[in-house]
Amino acid sequence: MEDEAAALIDANAKGQSLQVATLGGGCFWCTEAVFSELKGVEKVEPGYSGGTVPNPTYEEVCSDTTGHAEVVQISFYPDVITYEDILHVFFSVHDPTTPNRQGADVGSQYRSVIFYHNDEQKRIAEKVIEEVNKSGIWGKSKVVTEVSPFKAFYRAEQYHREYFRNNPGQPYCRIVIEPKVAKFRKHYPNMLANSKKEQNSLSS
Repeated sequence: MEDEAAALIDANAKGQSLQVATLGGGCFWCTEAVFSELKGVEKVEPGYSGGTVPNPTYEEVCSDTTGHAEVVQISFYPDVITYEDILHVFFSVHDPTTPNRQGADVGSQYRSVIFYHNDEQKRIAEKVIEEVNKSGIWGKSKVVTEVSPFKAFYRAEQYHREYFRNNPGQPYCRIVIEPKVAKFRKHYPNMLANSKKEQNSLSS
């Protein structure tokens, strides 16, 4: 998985515009649902990153013993949406001030984390975090988002992929993910894929 991410970045260096972002902001069902709707996003994959156990299972990650976080790996076109744009969305769809917790989801696997793929991504991440802290949108609370170098990404099991789309009636989807997606759509209408057709083509 690490090789695939590196290949995407190498492709960009050769003149192709596809880049990769790896982010953790709580349950990856939520973050996948949000980022899949962004214009310029070619693919969003849920998975695990940041730990020491190779090829972990969901059950192992949920045990909070692997060091991995639930993340999404986002392949995007920076001529359509920038890495900074993606981070602004990221900081608006989860609480970056609660360590190892998002709502009722508790554990280090739910930590807020940015795994940067190069020095430029690190610089942008630190810049955006400073902006968020100065904005006061979280009151006196400060961002605790981890900013760490990307090492490896392990895809989640098949049943986790497109979970919100495939399980709209599931209680967690209706109670947690649906309101989050609705809020995102309301605040970022100009960043949404222009049509259902475009959304489908971006996620295929």
